[in-house]
Amino acid sequence: MPENLPPEPQEVLAERLNTLLDVVAAEGGNRYTFPEIKTAMEARGVHISRQRWHYMRAGTGPMTTDTPLLEALADFFGVPVSFLTDADAAVPSRVTAQLELLRTLKEAEVKNFAARALTSDLSPETLLEIRDIIDQTLNRQSHDHD
Repeated sequence: MPENLPPEPQEVLAERLNTLLDVVAAEGGNRYTFPEIKTAMEARGVHISRQRWHYMRAGTGPMTTDTPLLEALADFFGVPVSFLTDADAAVPSRVTAQLELLRTLKEAEVKNFAARALTSDLSPETLLEIRDIIDQTLNRQSHDHD
């Protein structure tokens, strides 16, 4: 599939749902389980099966056009429905902030892992050089994604 084609609607939905699940975890909660999602949807008067939830998150099934379900999911996650279905929709500021926090935390994990793995065999100067290389690489990657 050529890279210039816009994503399929079900792929947009899958990416957005998974992003929202990551954001919830970043905000200090646990990633929601299917039973929690199902209960939240039923409280909003809609049904979701485990199979449908799986297809929605994987982006492998047909696009979900069940408006009440999409509205209930958007309400549950505190985002506009358009965020779930429109590839060009603006990302809510709360989501953007949490994604930036996740990126920063992942970068710190990489640095800490490298430091732990290398500290016994390398001089402090070499470790600082490696840290600088990692910082430069991560900065380049974050600018490439902007």
